[in-house]
Amino acid sequence: MKRSRFSRRSKQTPDVETLCNLAQALGLSSSRIEDTFWETRLIALIDALLEADEETALNAALDHLFQTGERGYDNLADLVESRSESRTGESTGEFDLLLIAAPILAWSRYSIPSGPLSAEILNNLRVQLQAHILTTQVRLTLADVLFSPDQLPQTYCDTLRLTKKLGRAALQQQNDHIDPATLPETISFLSDTRYLLGVVAVPRGEAIFRWQESDGNRDIAFRHWQTQGGEALKPALPACAFELLPPSSYHAACRDADRQSRPHALRAALAFLQATLNVMPDQIRAVIAPFHDQRLEEYRIGMTLGDSAQVVHGVVWPLLEAEDESSDIPAQIEATLKEAGVVQVMQLEHRFPLEYCDDCGTPLYPNPDGEPMHAEVPEGRTSEIPRHLH
Repeated sequence: MKRSRFSRRSKQTPDVETLCNLAQALGLSSSRIEDTFWETRLIALIDALLEADEETALNAALDHLFQTGERGYDNLADLVESRSESRTGESTGEFDLLLIAAPILAWSRYSIPSGPLSAEILNNLRVQLQAHILTTQVRLTLADVLFSPDQLPQTYCDTLRLTKKLGRAALQQQNDHIDPATLPETISFLSDTRYLLGVVAVPRGEAIFRWQESDGNRDIAFRHWQTQGGEALKPALPACAFELLPPSSYHAACRDADRQSRPHALRAALAFLQATLNVMPDQIRAVIAPFHDQRLEEYRIGMTLGDSAQVVHGVVWPLLEAEDESSDIPAQIEATLKEAGVVQVMQLEHRFPLEYCDDCGTPLYPNPDGEPMHAEVPEGRTSEIPRHLH
């Protein structure tokens, strides 16, 4: 979940001005004691705005600090995220609450499932999380839904509402029901991310995660979760290849999934072409090009067979967080392709407009001649290329 914000005019209300002033003061703080002074006041205002559903003021303050480059942006963003995904003992009495996410990277020639999870699958996942990721004193509730990115909370206020809803169930040590009718429709992609969401409740100040304990190990905990949690998740993702990412606090897990989904999409595309067109990665040529709107927005990778100029598949690599034209993204993309076995990689340097097909809305991908074009299978080759590609 990228923090970089698009420029737009924001009305400077008293709340926005106060948020900016407090965040800037926190950014200039010279001691932990002073940090606490500013944080206490900033948290009180953030909480009041979240409770009042005043998302506009929070976003306006973040936009202003980001656009002006003033100190305090990261501090404000961290606190807004924290206050929307957690409740501490001050407000809940004896327990700290934290919204967590367990991301799953998946790809399939068919539709990647999302939506309701059976009670059996949910209980098995809960057992594995409590066995390998969480400490013994944690109370856990899981939402009975496998979320697609389209179905995640869209605002900080939405995130807080979900934290509170699941938090109430966590205190009762029960799973929580989400009405599927309230969730947006999921767009189907070849490769995509799914999320298991839940809230943990722990006695105030106690450890939440296994690696916080003296005998805990983060890497071992993750490996056990990938193995055992993966087995528990198999019935929910039929005909899918998938990889479990480390469970973490909600916003951190979503950002990690955004980063990891980009190389995963490339690997999934190559596996898909191998399965459907019977071609190996070393028979594929990849063309990397930058696509701009007002500024650089993403790189697109067109894939051709051998020396052909026809793009048979394409992948979008969006920019995240502080990435821009100075970031060496093409080198990252090329390294990922070569690790996967692609030998021929072209990098085009001139700017491409951020174009999509007027008829179907799919992205256009670069071919070796520098032409944006549709991804289409050549005549005589059969395939099941999905309409929407990552």
